[in-house]
Amino acid sequence: MECKSKSEARFAKLSLLSASEHRYPQSPDEARLESFNNLYADRDYVIEFDCPEYTSLCPVTGQPDFGHIVIRYVPDKLCVESKSLKLYLYSFRNSRTFHEEAVNTVLDAVVKACAPRRAEVVGHFRPRGGISINVKATYGDKIE
Repeated sequence: MECKSKSEARFAKLSLLSASEHRYPQSPDEARLESFNNLYADRDYVIEFDCPEYTSLCPVTGQPDFGHIVIRYVPDKLCVESKSLKLYLYSFRNSRTFHEEAVNTVLDAVVKACAPRRAEVVGHFRPRGGISINVKATYGDKIE
């Protein structure tokens, strides 16, 4: 039996970070967020992901929608791995969804993946028909 170092064991469950990984999920239901152990679970700190190239499809017309998603959370025992998040957000590209649904779906996925102390997802969506939409969904207390 081969002994793994603490570092190797810590990342053993991360399957998407491999440089050769090229599977793109076709929908958010097919995608998965991966997590790793938080070495600083004894303190509060904020992790922020800034995703300015979000795309999805209008659920009615099928036309593309463009947005900017910002995810902020205070981790507890786990942290979200960023490549899995990139692939997860990419999975919305061919998905028909309202902006409000997308933001809440992303928040639910983050909460499920890492059970943070607090989290928020904000979506700033480009105008269509002269109206832009901004959506914010939160989990737990407000993040300062």
